[in-house]
Amino acid sequence: MNSNNITNQAGNALSPSKMWLRALEMTVPIANNRARVLPTVVEDFATALGDMPAVISDSEQLTYRQLVQRSNRYARWALGQGLAKGEVVCLLMPNRAEYLAIWLGITRIGGVVSLLNTNLAGASLAHCINIVNPRHVIVASELIESFAGAHPHVTADLKVWLRGFSEYDFPRIEDEVEKLSGERLADVELPSLNIDDRALCIYTSGTTGLPKAANVNHYRLMYWSHWFAGLMDVQSADRMYNCLPMYHSVGGVVAIGAMLVRGGSVAIREKFSGRQFWDDIVKWDCTLFQYIGELCRYLLNTPACPRENEHRLRLCCGNGLRADVWSKFKERFRIPQILEFYASTEGNVSIFNCDGRPGAVGRIPAFLSHRFPAAIVKFDIGKEVPIRDEEGFCIRCGPNEVGETIGKISSGPSNYVGQFEGYTSKDQTERKILRNVFESGDSWFRTGDLMRKDAQGYFYFVDRIGDTFRWKGENVATSEVSEVITAFPGVAEATVYGVAIPGTDGRAGMAAVVLRNELDLAALREHLTMHLPNYSRPLFLRVRSELEATGTFKQLKSDLVREGFDPDVSTDAIYFDDAEHRLFVPVDRALYERIRSGQIRL
Repeated sequence: MNSNNITNQAGNALSPSKMWLRALEMTVPIANNRARVLPTVVEDFATALGDMPAVISDSEQLTYRQLVQRSNRYARWALGQGLAKGEVVCLLMPNRAEYLAIWLGITRIGGVVSLLNTNLAGASLAHCINIVNPRHVIVASELIESFAGAHPHVTADLKVWLRGFSEYDFPRIEDEVEKLSGERLADVELPSLNIDDRALCIYTSGTTGLPKAANVNHYRLMYWSHWFAGLMDVQSADRMYNCLPMYHSVGGVVAIGAMLVRGGSVAIREKFSGRQFWDDIVKWDCTLFQYIGELCRYLLNTPACPRENEHRLRLCCGNGLRADVWSKFKERFRIPQILEFYASTEGNVSIFNCDGRPGAVGRIPAFLSHRFPAAIVKFDIGKEVPIRDEEGFCIRCGPNEVGETIGKISSGPSNYVGQFEGYTSKDQTERKILRNVFESGDSWFRTGDLMRKDAQGYFYFVDRIGDTFRWKGENVATSEVSEVITAFPGVAEATVYGVAIPGTDGRAGMAAVVLRNELDLAALREHLTMHLPNYSRPLFLRVRSELEATGTFKQLKSDLVREGFDPDVSTDAIYFDDAEHRLFVPVDRALYERIRSGQIRL
């Protein structure tokens, strides 16, 4: 099969150009029918498909009819609570079919559902609740202890509802919901609703500080669902495997919505499991799966499994698949097609790799440049701002020149794709807007991501702003260094960051690594010397049993940066690249003090 084609279950192939056209066919009509929102689309499929499976899991299966009936009960519950259009309900629940029924129902009557990160607790969780000012919060019994720890810090005046059984004395929402009718709501029960109205609050990952709540309107839900359904040519026989968190835009909307707007099914697992992944894929006869971040690398690091090649997958879709993993993953697991993309929950920059070029996040075809107006501008790493010319305007980067990617902000119904809805905080929203960029009065969304674009127009992710640092007067992209480190046979995972050393300009590179087996430090140093310039090579190594990551596989570095190369902060082995002896040596207290005092020349 041609790797540049996608073959659906019916055996039909879509070329990259037809993938684009199919996505456009499905999304252009959205703006012309402004009252049609995602819950009504699913409702129409319930009428047409009835007992076809919509959501599958180990614990429960819901047909289209059952999903809509359950969501209608939640809609009536929200109406009974007097929830007004635009008011917020927080949802703290692990992945399950009920999760989808809750937010479909509440958004159907104009409510806004805030999807809380299930990994948060205490003050961080309370912060996420407070910034959306909810009327209600629904908490699954499995997470009630986390919520209880946050409850004293919650300033919002809200009512708490429990889903499941617990010793805590909160009313059980299922007792209320089951009393209500699952029949279709009458028009008189429904408020006026259109695609401009806010539907969800989805949080940024918070890898560098407290999360922000991004506003997501009904247009975005419709657009994400129909666009990806078009790109993947979803058919009613397709089944999507989704082990990504449903509080995230990819796991909670894209993977699910793309199925539900075409009559397909989504198989939900509560959490990713490398050991169970292929058993699930085969058991549920999945034809698609959604990935993000390091999930594919984790799968490559798992031992061979008999079922890893018994599947009927035709495509996997996601973002963050690095070049060093791409081909190995595709070949080992016999994946016919990888559809990589770049986007963010709140952003207006979307780039898609329909051509299957390893390592690229994609390109923007000329005929779509007006629809996805993105640019890469020259960037000052030290000041963390775009560089301006003598007239005060930003400067576009040339081919393969690294800069910040930005997207032009549109207003009005002429180009919904270019809109930026912002966050619940006006200050945080304003900080993401770049003004007077190429002409007076224009405004562009700052992605916070450094990229480069080659002569053929393919975009390549380089690093997050803040992750890139300067050392010896040069910019060091942590993602590129990490890619080189993980290419070494003994390294399973790596995260790279800069650490401060007194008396030096910039930050020295440090890498925390997880090993597959015993590490040959001399061979690793030789590998790094061969593949990285002197200024990019990590000066310090820290060997860990695991790397902390968010629920969407984004590595957390803040604690590692703060702890630096101090040997007393943990029991991890820390090594220093001794240039004089050309080897990595253990960092003890004496060596640590010699480095900090400047006795060792760097």
